[in-house]
Amino acid sequence: MNQILCIAIALVAGLLSSRLMKLLRLPNVTGYLISGIIFGPYVLGQYIGGWSSDPTSQTSLAAISWISDIALGFIAFTIGCSFKASSLKAVGKRVVVITIFEALGGAIVTIGGLFIAYIFLKDTLPIAVILTLGAIACATAPAATLMVIKQYKAKGPVVDTLIPVVAFDDAVALIAFSVLFSISKSLASASNLSFVGVIVVPLLEIIISLALGAVLGFIISFACRFFKSRANRMILVIASILIVVGLNVLANTLGWKLFDEDFSLSSLLSCMMIGAIFINFRQDAQRTIERIDQFTPPLYMLFFVISGANLNITIFASKNALIVVIVALVYILTRSLGKYSGALVSAKITKAEPTVQKYLGFTLLPQAGVAIGLATTASQTLANLGLENESSIILAVVLTATLVYELTGPLITKIALTKAGEIAKENT
Repeated sequence: MNQILCIAIALVAGLLSSRLMKLLRLPNVTGYLISGIIFGPYVLGQYIGGWSSDPTSQTSLAAISWISDIALGFIAFTIGCSFKASSLKAVGKRVVVITIFEALGGAIVTIGGLFIAYIFLKDTLPIAVILTLGAIACATAPAATLMVIKQYKAKGPVVDTLIPVVAFDDAVALIAFSVLFSISKSLASASNLSFVGVIVVPLLEIIISLALGAVLGFIISFACRFFKSRANRMILVIASILIVVGLNVLANTLGWKLFDEDFSLSSLLSCMMIGAIFINFRQDAQRTIERIDQFTPPLYMLFFVISGANLNITIFASKNALIVVIVALVYILTRSLGKYSGALVSAKITKAEPTVQKYLGFTLLPQAGVAIGLATTASQTLANLGLENESSIILAVVLTATLVYELTGPLITKIALTKAGEIAKENT
């Protein structure tokens, strides 16, 4: 088997799973993850799909990791496109405050809960894993939530607050991840920690990544004056995203240094900035974005299938099995508590409607795309540093939590919106 046939099998498996998920009334992403696990190299893939668990093989997941890198670039670009100045003014300060509180609330409470677990699992739960999982806890998956809103025709103050909050939530997650994961890498790989390695270099990585994205965003915005068709403009955007992803891969491959410390770019932040600049400096940007949305579905499907395939289920039969289960349970419970309490406190501070204060937090639990993307990025980076244990724990915990959230999140959202009086009885 070669890479092309392996990718074809992944697409077919994902496509078939989407039909099954429709019958079960579950999000498509759940099916993609499950099909990835089943047809991945750790289950049936090694027998019928030609997948190899050997990272040096041409048909291993490592050999096609570039697909995930590119998909993440497009996800970040789409998030950046939600930062249109007029939209930010329309939603007001309330949504911004609620988004920051619920996102960071999820991170802070998760980190706190995991540090309590660290007291009992000190030798097997690295601090780098705790900080990384805390950053990933910020992210919320809008797809499952919006699916419930559309399916049941929900309307009201909770829905009006929820939609912009989930749009901006992932941007906060990207920034938090860039900060905390940079610190995590320093803690995990450096024998002698320094202020420069833990604070200065990570901060410069963020600033340079944002600056690179801004420059490319301005370039493609200006170049659109000379390229009028939507196809050519789409090519411009795709090229800019590939430049960022390529530079990030180059930095990791060549081992770039800054102040004698490992230095890499954040393709997520750069692509997010490209989207933010493009949407604000081109009045006709939406036409190009719509064309890109038609281009990306198979890429996103492959991303989720490959993410599922990356889950080495043999970890649940290893000595780390109990660790993964405990950490996943703590992660799910503390993130849920953090999201709910952050939404509740911020809604009270901004004097939101009583139903928003009471029920908004329940609608922010699902996790999928960005969370899996951040976990995949962290897993691959730590694996390249030789930290296989940390890499496997992070990916196993996040994918386990994602499956739980995607199975229960839509139902919890439906119940919350029903109790808030925003789903009419005839629509249930």
